[in-house]
Amino acid sequence: MKKLLKATLFLSLVAVGASPVFAQQPSTAAWDSVGRILGTAPTSAAGYIRYNLPRRDLTVRIGDVTVVPALALGAWAGFSGEPNDATMMGDLVLTAAELGPVLAELAHQHIGVSAIHNHVVGEEPEIIYVHILGQGNALDLATRLDRALTKTGTPRPVAAAPPVPLTIDTAVVFTALGRHGTARGNVAQVGFVLVSGTVTIGGRTMTPALAYGSPVNVQMVSPSRAVATGDFAVRDSSVAGVVDALTAHGITATAVHSHMIGDSPHLNYIHFWADGPLPDVLRGLRAAIDAGH
Repeated sequence: MKKLLKATLFLSLVAVGASPVFAQQPSTAAWDSVGRILGTAPTSAAGYIRYNLPRRDLTVRIGDVTVVPALALGAWAGFSGEPNDATMMGDLVLTAAELGPVLAELAHQHIGVSAIHNHVVGEEPEIIYVHILGQGNALDLATRLDRALTKTGTPRPVAAAPPVPLTIDTAVVFTALGRHGTARGNVAQVGFVLVSGTVTIGGRTMTPALAYGSPVNVQMVSPSRAVATGDFAVRDSSVAGVVDALTAHGITATAVHSHMIGDSPHLNYIHFWADGPLPDVLRGLRAAIDAGH
């Protein structure tokens, strides 16, 4: 019981350091240094600095679909705040064999774990997602996270992906979802924040895109078929509506769970798997997005 109380207290103290925005980036050199430690370049996101760690070493299949890393294997770490007082959150993509060693190293490095769970269903091999959090000096956090990453097969340094032709109709995807995003090859990615107002932990405002963004990833399998996955972060009152909207359009809700501890209001993350003609997939995703607001 004492260990459980200490762990809960640690997670609460770690999480309250979140910063509301990253309006400026005064220490670019510091963020570049974090990238060198993690073996990947920093990218600016909505209010935070993000470091992508895609699991390009894994070949994962769901049925007859080969899951490309951009669809569901995109491990990452994000930092908000200042380099000398940053909040780190992220998502590690692990195999079953990696889970135990990584959790042991995270504990040894005093990096908090706020969730361990599935995102999709029926994948081979099984993939486990571990949500992490920490607070302190960004270089120190990156050094400690690096030690946990060495327990995985994550390819580092992350090499720039070779250019590939765009084979997904981004105009169709972005128009249907009502938001522009990014695309590469056969995958388009769009991000949303469906929760209005502020979300706090311990009275401190969280950075929306870092803590509760809703990513939607769409992969073309063939000219007439698309798959999609991601998650919708919503308040309790929106869960039923989002799940119903997905179900009504033939999209499977694969998980409903939390990513954070002690958040107020409490948020739920609804993961999904869609498979079908692109217009049908997009219609169902748009219905779920509308239900989540």
